[in-house]
Amino acid sequence: MNVSDTKPTRDPNADSEDLFAQLKALVTSLQGKKRAEFGRHVSLGDLFTERDGNAAAYGFGEGTTMYDNVLVLGNVKVGRKTWIGPNVILDGSGGLEIGDFCDISAGVQIYSHHTVRRTISMGVDPIDYCQTKIGSGVYIGPNSIIQMGVTIGDRVIIGAGSFVNTDLPSGVKAYGIPARPGNTTDDQDKR
Repeated sequence: MNVSDTKPTRDPNADSEDLFAQLKALVTSLQGKKRAEFGRHVSLGDLFTERDGNAAAYGFGEGTTMYDNVLVLGNVKVGRKTWIGPNVILDGSGGLEIGDFCDISAGVQIYSHHTVRRTISMGVDPIDYCQTKIGSGVYIGPNSIIQMGVTIGDRVIIGAGSFVNTDLPSGVKAYGIPARPGNTTDDQDKR
C-alpha cells in the first residue's frame, strides 16, 4: 500500500472536544433566551422542551403544563389548566387522578403506593397500592407530600412542607406534619 493511498485520520478526542464546545455554546444560547423571555434559569431538559408539550405527551388536560424534570410513574390522569412545578413526583402506580385548575408546587411528592410492608416482612408481603385523588382548584404548597390512598376535595389549600396522610374535604386549608384542616378557603375569599 502506498502512503498516498491512506486517508488522514481525525483525532476522536478533537471531534469530542469540538462537539462538546458546540453543545456548550447551544446551551448557553438557550439559557440566555429563557432568561430574557421568562427571567428564569432552568434545567437542561427544560431548555429543549416546552412545558405544555411535556404535559400533552402524557395525555394531560388542555392547558396543563409541567417541567421536564417531573417524575411520572404509572397511571396518572391530570385535568385542564393544571400547573406542575419542577422536581415533582407523580406516582400513579396505584392510580392517581388530579383535577382541573390545580397548582402543584416545586418538590411536591404525590404517592399511590408504598413498600413498607414488603420491606419489613423481608419481601414476604406485597407492595401496597391505593388510588390517590386530588380534586379541582387545589393548591399544594412546595415540598408537601401526599400519602397513597388520600382523597383531597375541591378548592383545598395545602401549606408548604405539609404531610397529608388523611382525606381532606372540599374547601379547607390544611398544613403541618401531619396536615390538619384549619380555616376554610371561604375565609380566604372574605379578605
